[in-house]
Amino acid sequence: MTTQTAELMDVVDSLPIDMKLELIDHLLESISPKTDEIDEAWKAEVERRIDEVESAEVQLIPGEEVFARMRERYKK
Repeated sequence: MTTQTAELMDVVDSLPIDMKLELIDHLLESISPKTDEIDEAWKAEVERRIDEVESAEVQLIPGEEVFARMRERYKK
């Protein structure tokens, strides 16, 4: 790791979580820019899933149960 990189990492480590999250979003977008087509596809998928929940077409599983299943499955 270069000195500049280490200095940058020190600065990033000192940032509050909200700024780190904003930085992560910025970095991810700079690597793989969003496209309107992908955004629209995700919006449609979210709407479809909301409709399934609201119509009781799908059954929700409490988060605790999901994590318990994962812990049991992966023994962690």
